[in-house]
Amino acid sequence: MKLKKIVKLIIVTFLILFIGIQCIPTNRNQSNEVLSSDFIKTFSVPKNLATKLKTSCYDCHSNNTYYPWYNKIQPISWFLENHINEAKEELNLATFGDYSNRRQKSKLKSIISQIREDKMPLKSYTIMHSNAIFSSEEKEELLNWLNELRDGL
Repeated sequence: MKLKKIVKLIIVTFLILFIGIQCIPTNRNQSNEVLSSDFIKTFSVPKNLATKLKTSCYDCHSNNTYYPWYNKIQPISWFLENHINEAKEELNLATFGDYSNRRQKSKLKSIISQIREDKMPLKSYTIMHSNAIFSSEEKEELLNWLNELRDGL
């Protein structure tokens, strides 16, 4: 009998905490402004590649994230915001044009390597966003274009 009361108390406490944390807001990474320093604007990316970059990279690596429905649930929202902030610290495509030439080349080298080695987009992202996965043709086309861009800088 005492064990049932303890289990019930734990469940009720968990539910109260879960409901309570839903009231804690998160910062949302959303902006309608497309900066002149945006990667796609800076380098006149071909339309098909720009579309794929937006689908596969921009949610985490820009100033405008398209949030899925489950982002409204805590603690998932905290996890996503932390992930997006870390990704933007590493690479922000919205401000890529503001990077120095040396940093742009370095970042392009890193982007190429990450895509070639299938490290980006992250598997955890593509589970819920299958449209972000590069087909072998898309991957090859993007890598060729990025290599040409890097070599031209």
